[in-house]
Amino acid sequence: MELGSSRVSSDGRPVPRPGGVLALLCAANLLAIFDMEIVGVALPSIQRDFGLAATETQWIVSANLLAWGGLLLLGGRAADYFGRRRIFMLGLGLFLATSLLAGLAWNGGVLVAMRALHGVSAALMYPTALSILMNTFSEGRPRNRALAFWAGMGGTGSTLGLLLGGAVIDRFGWHWGFLLQVPITALMLVMCLVLLPDDRVTGRPRTMDVTGALSVTAGLGLVVYAVAEAPAAGWTSTRTLGTAALAAAALALFALVESRSPTPLVPPRILRSRLRVGGNLVVFVVTMIAFSMTYLYALYAQQVLGYSPLEYALSGTVFPVTVIVAAYLGQLVLHRVGFRPVAVTGSLLFGAGSLWFTRVAVDSSYFGLSFFALLLLGAGLGAGTLAASAAALTDVDEREAGLASGVNTATVMVGGGLGVALVATIAASGTGEVTTALTLTEGFRAGFTAGVVLSVVCLVLSLVLLGPRRRPGAGTAAEQDQGGPLRLVVPEPRSGDADQPSLKTTER
Repeated sequence: MELGSSRVSSDGRPVPRPGGVLALLCAANLLAIFDMEIVGVALPSIQRDFGLAATETQWIVSANLLAWGGLLLLGGRAADYFGRRRIFMLGLGLFLATSLLAGLAWNGGVLVAMRALHGVSAALMYPTALSILMNTFSEGRPRNRALAFWAGMGGTGSTLGLLLGGAVIDRFGWHWGFLLQVPITALMLVMCLVLLPDDRVTGRPRTMDVTGALSVTAGLGLVVYAVAEAPAAGWTSTRTLGTAALAAAALALFALVESRSPTPLVPPRILRSRLRVGGNLVVFVVTMIAFSMTYLYALYAQQVLGYSPLEYALSGTVFPVTVIVAAYLGQLVLHRVGFRPVAVTGSLLFGAGSLWFTRVAVDSSYFGLSFFALLLLGAGLGAGTLAASAAALTDVDEREAGLASGVNTATVMVGGGLGVALVATIAASGTGEVTTALTLTEGFRAGFTAGVVLSVVCLVLSLVLLGPRRRPGAGTAAEQDQGGPLRLVVPEPRSGDADQPSLKTTER
């Protein structure tokens, strides 16, 4: 299928096979989401094989998401500084190495370390792939179609990760869920040499905020560690309070660095709009709920109900499918009703799904519990993420749209990592000393109850920060800050001026 004429790289050479480039980039997006689903399927088997406690198991997910989210903006900056092909291939190479070592991991600590490094690889690969796409396809319909293919890989990767990952892990074991990705990634590296031009960077940014990226990632990691270890060590213990103090110091350093850096990761001006701040806050809580509830369901289905990895995967496909359907339906009405009604609907659906899951029992039937709970959670994620992300990217200055999008994506990953850590800790605290199907169920019930509380927080933030319904005929930028029409802002980096993209704004 022809997707548009080729573009030229930053050193003036043409890109002869734009369709092949798109296939490669979409494969990278699919692989990243596929990997996340593989981990969900594999968690109970990993926990059993390594004898991990629940608070230790959550690090397999949290370490990956925190590294991904904390370093994502730096990854995009590195692509501007060193060249897109070079950083994309570096990310793929690290992805390959960490997948191989994760598959060969001999204890839980090694696996957690590999998952953290895997997050670094995704932080390099993900924003760079999108930047390559924007520089390969001509503005207008070719680029819009390419972006549609790119976005569609999220739902495809999620469903494929569940089904294929479930079948592989069920048949060969969790190690092969990671090892399966090694030859695929190796082939993608070869295709990079064939398809991607060797872009020479001619206009490097003035500096890279490495200190800011490392300090915020360390601070978030310490927050998770303090929360995860507090039930065992005591909330007022020296270890807990000391870790919390270190986390506060790291986050304070991040704020100081950002205020003084000539090219901060998150310029303060990007957060001056109440609507943008509200959108990112709602996205943060939405992803806390989504990641943590599906994390709990993966453990509950396999540890209590006795599902095999494949049975769990089949049972869970209703979630990503519903997310896609809800997002599609939500975008049909978003520009008519505004951000608040759609986000409120998503919050209520989240609350209903989490509340439904609080009925978990050792003998719950699929259609009596899990199916409808996952259906409600998927609908909540589709509607809530759509409205909140649209709000976070509305009325952004044209020259900062790419930055605002990166902040929004980082918020998704960080929210997911913190949500899993928090809810896993609550579930572990509710389990007690003796681990049986009944005590596990009681712990999961406590975790799902936390999802209800987070849904209430999400509802309040949506009502307070996302503005009233749009007035008929409203269309100015000021009115958009009150829930007006959605503007899709597509960044178009200029050759030799990576920090100052030009953009095309269209109204829907």
